[in-house]
Amino acid sequence: PEPGRCAHFVLRKRRFCRMIPAPGKRFCGEHGHEEEQNDRKRIPCPLDPKHTVYEDQLQKHLKKCNSREKPKPVYFVQDINAGLKDVAEIPEKQVPLSSLSVEELQNLITRLKKASNGLELHLKEQILFHQALQEALSDPKNGESAFKHLKQQASILGNMERLHLLGPGRCFVEFGAGRGKLSHWVDIALENVESVQFLLVERATTRFKVDGKHKRRDSIFERLQVDIQHLCLNKVPILEKKKLPVVGIGKHLCGAATDLALRCLVESYTTCCDGKNEEPAPKRCRAAPTEVAPHKSAGNESTTEDHKPVAGIVIALCCHHKCDWTHYVGREFFKSVGLGPVEFHYFQRMSSWATCGMQETTGKASTSEDSEDQTHDTEEREHTLSRTASGSDTLQGILSVEERKELGCLCKRLIDHGRIEYLQQQGYKAALQYYTEAAVSLENVLLTAVPNPSVIPEPTI
Repeated sequence: PEPGRCAHFVLRKRRFCRMIPAPGKRFCGEHGHEEEQNDRKRIPCPLDPKHTVYEDQLQKHLKKCNSREKPKPVYFVQDINAGLKDVAEIPEKQVPLSSLSVEELQNLITRLKKASNGLELHLKEQILFHQALQEALSDPKNGESAFKHLKQQASILGNMERLHLLGPGRCFVEFGAGRGKLSHWVDIALENVESVQFLLVERATTRFKVDGKHKRRDSIFERLQVDIQHLCLNKVPILEKKKLPVVGIGKHLCGAATDLALRCLVESYTTCCDGKNEEPAPKRCRAAPTEVAPHKSAGNESTTEDHKPVAGIVIALCCHHKCDWTHYVGREFFKSVGLGPVEFHYFQRMSSWATCGMQETTGKASTSEDSEDQTHDTEEREHTLSRTASGSDTLQGILSVEERKELGCLCKRLIDHGRIEYLQQQGYKAALQYYTEAAVSLENVLLTAVPNPSVIPEPTI
């Protein structure tokens, strides 16, 4: 162990615990039961068995444990963005890819190619840059991993500027915010712009947040610790008061979280929410797809009914293997090409082939993690990709590594196309593009959407 650090070796992470023990102790409080002279018993916390607590301090701990049930915030509406309510559509048993016969696998691949026929598979490159990150990108103190993050953030901001989304009188909602770095750079880019709000949505408690860097700025940063599945933006006090157009952003928004975020923006937020745990109103009650309010001023707080609540969406996609048919917004598209939940299950698993192939090690798969947000559970994702990629003996000798990668990309594009059609049906002009090089991140596709037709004002920065 490092000097002054806990002597407990964490097998799962293959390193010693980094907590600082009390003076004269070898182990931290969590691993204090390993002290030979320690006769106090530690037991798993009944609220979260992932951590332990001294038995004689249990009642005191339960009052302050981070896993205790907390009062629900006003913007919590149970399953408002969950999607599918009819469980009859969900197959009871999902058979793994490794259980498929050669004929079944070939039939699945045939159906995949048939459904993908006519789709735009060769995406346009929109690898852009924004001046706000020039200084950070030139700083030699930043390592390779930080440099990759900065290049992605610079391109995301460049694409936001291209779509005229960096302007005054907006509320930027970062989904899966983690430390809040993407919002941080948007705020830097809008340094001299008035009436800008930031909402950082993150269900987990996050360390090393950058929110504190903005305490002396005019912009307002607010964290919403809630699962996107239960987030009703209409009920967030600052949006109720200000009535600002929302710009939804996210950097590597994992799997189903993207679908939850899209539904949160273009359904539950666009729909009038009366405060009860109800399903979103029918489409006829939503804002008409082509209705967009003219931009008046930096302090515009228009309460007219014809304004478009969502000014734009810019989300870097990630982890298609973690998508879920229940939450997926493109179910109607899948049904229109003769596919259903069973095929979706297989295609989402096959999508991981695009980033890890079949014969590559988890170490190589982890290179894509170097360029992803630290909010991702790296080890869990590597394990999932490895299991998905190498667990099927059926595929050995049938498909080459390159063929599997090509099929994985095809699955990703098919899933993403369902999202594009969903946004188009909701009145948005949506597109997919490569926003960074594969060497920077293997998850290098950006989903963008603006109201159609778009009359968003020119940026003022």
